[in-house]
Amino acid sequence: MTMKRNEIIIAAMLIAASIVIFGYLLKSAAAGLRESQRSVTVRGLSERDVEADKVIWPLTYRIVGNDLPALYNTMEQYNTAIVDFLMKYEISKEDISAAIPTVTDLRADQWRSQSDIIHRYNITSAITVSSSDVERVRKAMDAASELFRKGIAVSSSEYGTSQIQFLFTSLNDVKPEMIEEATRNARQAAEKFAGDSGSKLGKIKSATQGQFSISIPDSNTPYKQQVRVVTTIEYSLKD
Repeated sequence: MTMKRNEIIIAAMLIAASIVIFGYLLKSAAAGLRESQRSVTVRGLSERDVEADKVIWPLTYRIVGNDLPALYNTMEQYNTAIVDFLMKYEISKEDISAAIPTVTDLRADQWRSQSDIIHRYNITSAITVSSSDVERVRKAMDAASELFRKGIAVSSSEYGTSQIQFLFTSLNDVKPEMIEEATRNARQAAEKFAGDSGSKLGKIKSATQGQFSISIPDSNTPYKQQVRVVTTIEYSLKD
């Protein structure tokens, strides 16, 4: 009888110990769950002021008349004058190209009143500069009025042509430093939040790198541009 009673007591003690251990484990698991659910999501910004390293400059002009061969000769003269002007400003000939001219015969338009037509032919042509020597091309742009004095009315935004483009093509050169800076700024923001909330910053739970964007802050200086990237990072928090 005494032995059986002892067995009952031992069994009860084991059950009680199991309950205590189970309760501790359950409490620890709940605490760990709460810890894993505590986090902060922050964003880190990095910006760089850069200058364009490539320029595309279309010098477009239009001539009208009724004698197509004569218009062709005029176009050849204009093209030669434009190329000579560009080379005067030391723009490489390899960076200069001539577009195929567009010829419109107004008399071929059945919907147009023939009596209103003064000039039958309308020719649009362009000489395009595509260069990495941005400073040199900009100097030529500033002197483009020289062509006006020769009777060549060039434009870079009319007649359906493309406008002047200033491009920054060296994005890969600045990407690593900018990503590092954005990540560092995000961590600083997370550490500030953790400190203000009485917590400590844990490990990174997730991270997303935003797309790089290139903008022109001032339309009057399109060659001065700004590169921007935002990184989003989620950190765990702990007591």
